[in-house]
Parts: sequence; C-alpha cells; structure tokens
Amino acid sequence: MNCETAIFVHNHPSGDPEASEDDIKLTKRLAEAGEIMGIDVLDHIIIGDKKYLSLKREGLF
Repeated sequence: MNCETAIFVHNHPSGDPEASEDDIKLTKRLAEAGEIMGIDVLDHIIIGDKKYLSLKREGLF
C-alpha cells in the first residue's frame, strides 16, 4: 500500500484545542519528513471539548 497524503489528528484532554509550540514544531517536522518520502501532509487537526483547530487553516505550517 502506498501513501500519497496524510492528515494527523490528536486530542487535548484539557478541552482547549489551541496548538502548543510542540504541536507546531512536530507538525513542521512531520511535513518535512513527508516531503522527503513524497507524502503531502494535508493538515494536523487538534480536537478539544466540542471544538477543533486546523493547523493548516491557521497557517501554522
């Protein structure tokens, strides 16, 4: 099986989906690794309490 794209998702148990500096750094590293392997990282979504944050939409990577 080949992978051409990926979307990463994780939750914040605190309920606040705001991206931390570590979240942003990790997402950038995943996107760089994906580029090396020919995988386009489409987004990284953080889920909180009845809300979510798209790092792509926020321009964080």
